[in-house]
Amino acid sequence: MLKTPLYCRIMFIPVETFIAWRYTRAQRRTQLVSLISAISISGVALGIAALLTILSIMNGFGGEMRERLLGMTAHLDIHARDGVLREWKTEGERVATRPEVRGWAPYVEGQALLTRFNVVQGAQVRGIDPRREASVSVLGERMRAGSLNALQAGRFRIVVGRGIADALRLEVGDQIMLVLAEPLRTASGMLPRLKRFTVAGIFEAGVQEFDSATVFVHLDDAQRIFRRYEGVDGLHLRLHDPFGVTAFSTIFPVELFAEPLVLMPWTSTHANLFRALETEKIVMFVILLLSVGVAAFNLVSTLVMGVTEKASEIAILQTLGLTSQRVLRVFFTQGALIGAAGVTVGTVLGVALASNIERIIAVLETTFGFKILAPDVYYISHIPARLEAADVWLTLGFSLLLCLAAPLYPAWLASRTRPAEVLRHE
Repeated sequence: MLKTPLYCRIMFIPVETFIAWRYTRAQRRTQLVSLISAISISGVALGIAALLTILSIMNGFGGEMRERLLGMTAHLDIHARDGVLREWKTEGERVATRPEVRGWAPYVEGQALLTRFNVVQGAQVRGIDPRREASVSVLGERMRAGSLNALQAGRFRIVVGRGIADALRLEVGDQIMLVLAEPLRTASGMLPRLKRFTVAGIFEAGVQEFDSATVFVHLDDAQRIFRRYEGVDGLHLRLHDPFGVTAFSTIFPVELFAEPLVLMPWTSTHANLFRALETEKIVMFVILLLSVGVAAFNLVSTLVMGVTEKASEIAILQTLGLTSQRVLRVFFTQGALIGAAGVTVGTVLGVALASNIERIIAVLETTFGFKILAPDVYYISHIPARLEAADVWLTLGFSLLLCLAAPLYPAWLASRTRPAEVLRHE
């Protein structure tokens, strides 16, 4: 009996790999099998490309939302345990000496109703110091009309978001009435507390929480209407590293301050939002990975057809000395080659799409004359994409596992071929 050499003397590769490579090439008798193999490769590639592209878009939207939210939200909120921060100037200057702190600003908050022409809109009223606010937020950069510096003490001016301005049909210079939650107690009974403000500016932060539910007034005006004569509600801090806010909160020397303080980092204030974004990304990854799995397991039918088509060739190889284990390795290697080709093409295609998705969308919008995300409807009018190496490696790893699992059964089926029974009918 002729023994099969361990390595092919011409190709310098294992015989199993050489035979598997020959089987993956199109031949006249196996063109249908080769076509199905090409379809399987295309399915795996398209699934991986779609997975990488969608994950990149979700990363882009998540990053855009995080940047917009952090641009308007303090990285760390410091307020007194009893609700009123009295020595806020002294404590603010002391906080500013920390090397991690980039800026600080005081604030006063309260609830109110905004009304104009019988239209009522609820809002969070925040009193700020326009000079210090620039060190903790990008509110001044988000102004679409008017100026943040127009907020002056005693002038009772207000800056509103685009959503509120659209709902109440406001423009710079219009008058708006604030109805405060705490009523006015008089001898004749309880009367609502009203205060007229003049619109000094309109901003657009790109975050629903601010554009449609938050207005800004001067700190002194907020102290008067909310009766915070003793101090402010708290301090907003902006750090050089917003993602290090948790570590900074643990080492913050609260005991050195005259008043008992409570620290609220942005990671806890908006934890539900970012947890929802992360959960959505995980769910989308699993759903799209299932499509890759469906395409990968199409290899099973492809290889089973190949095993059936090549039953006589397998029998001849076995008679020449190819053992069952080596037959198994032949068809496992064939499936691995097909799967690896699909994974490679899909990864390259996915990286290329994710890296150029904004340009592709721009070309499509220009060609067909429509806007996918209309700026007058959506806060984010473009499709951002952010490709992360962790997503690429994770997708690559799971896809390879699925593609390597697919040929196990066909390879085992080929190793069970009995030469005597097959060649008897030839």
